[in-house]
Amino acid sequence: MQKKERYEAFVDYFSKHQPQAETELHYTNPFELLIAVILSAQCTDKRINQVTPKLFERFPTPESLAAATSDEVFSYIRSVSYPNNKAKHLVGMANVLLNEFHGEVPSDINDLQKMPGVGRKTANVIASVIFNAPAMAVDTHVFRVSNRLGLTTAAKTPLAVEKQLVKYLPQDKIHIAHHWLILHGRYICLARSPKCEICPISHFCKYDEKQNTAAALKKKEAAELKKQQQKAQKLKKDKIAKELKKRAVK
Repeated sequence: MQKKERYEAFVDYFSKHQPQAETELHYTNPFELLIAVILSAQCTDKRINQVTPKLFERFPTPESLAAATSDEVFSYIRSVSYPNNKAKHLVGMANVLLNEFHGEVPSDINDLQKMPGVGRKTANVIASVIFNAPAMAVDTHVFRVSNRLGLTTAAKTPLAVEKQLVKYLPQDKIHIAHHWLILHGRYICLARSPKCEICPISHFCKYDEKQNTAAALKKKEAAELKKQQQKAQKLKKDKIAKELKKRAVK
């Protein structure tokens, strides 16, 4: 399958079966999403959603967050990864938001990256989710899944993956394709044990093709045979041990 056909199959499937894909982070406005995405770096959305309700209640505006100390913010986010740094980033972000953008979350990716804690990935998330911009945020899920599916080739960095995806995806699908890749990676195409047996798009997946080559199947068969032999040996040893125990009692 050619790359163009692979992209067409990818877009066609998810457009039909997951047309409303969106972030799993909970938020009610751009400011809250910005906070949530900064906190989500190297942390699960589930954990962030547990932390943010009280945080949003205490700091509902850029003004209230900018006036806080990092120690106070830390007390609300202590259970997330790297809470000390993230507390400082949030306070710094709120100050820049007020001083340079009048408290309004900007849509430009370069402007977004002027704020502490906002790298290219975070900026792309905000631009795509809030403003439906054709921006592709590349996290570990996007990196892994796009490579396994064959959507990217020899892309060794997040930026390289981003450039390839943006180049080949239809402009109007880029913002939602980000969620398609993340959700597929989170629930089906897992890092260690991908659920290929239930994957609905395995028919155009390069990873699945590699796993089912003659050499790979032979390796699987050998591993299964070895597993069965080890199990038989264990049963035999257990039987002998049980018999010896009976004799000892007698």
